[in-house]
Amino acid sequence: MASLYDRYILPHLIRCACGGRPIMRQRKKVVPRAMGRVLEIGIGGGLNLPFYDPARVESVTGIDPSPELCAMAQQAPRPKGLVVEIKEAAGETLPFEDRSFDTVLATYTLCSVAAVDRVLAEARRVLKPEGSFLFCEHGLSPDGEVARWQRRIDPVWKRIAGNCHLSRPVTQTFTANGFAIADVDTMYLPRAPRFAGWNEWGSARPT
Repeated sequence: MASLYDRYILPHLIRCACGGRPIMRQRKKVVPRAMGRVLEIGIGGGLNLPFYDPARVESVTGIDPSPELCAMAQQAPRPKGLVVEIKEAAGETLPFEDRSFDTVLATYTLCSVAAVDRVLAEARRVLKPEGSFLFCEHGLSPDGEVARWQRRIDPVWKRIAGNCHLSRPVTQTFTANGFAIADVDTMYLPRAPRFAGWNEWGSARPT
């Protein structure tokens, strides 16, 4: 059962933290690439919705395990003509048929899921063979000193930030779970502490 903190405070903190200007610029680099039937894992408060291109996208199905964040996503702004459906569900057990989506998208989500391997296995299941997984995630820094601090901070960070992990690798996790990286860019987010600012974004395809 969710605590009062998880229900009434954490969703607003997440939406605020994930809606900062540098992070929104990152979203804008990835989301417009989506096409066809799109599944967004961890839609959160719907911060990606303004960046979808209705001319390329048939529909967006967004899932999140938080009913509070799903309610925020229902009210989030979006382009005229964009077909959106929001479902309360977890990425580890997707309620969709095999090979039913052209694009799977996750932004700042894989850091906090309970079982990232299961989420990626489910994503492969529902993604068409020629489909694409678009991602933008923060995670384990390639710089040794930063990575050491990430691992030190992680136990406390997870408790206050909705199970967010600072030290999960990004692209290595995709390749370890049946995906091939098609393209990737990396950088530290400007004005973010380095322990929380390492970003990797791009696309992966099921192998």
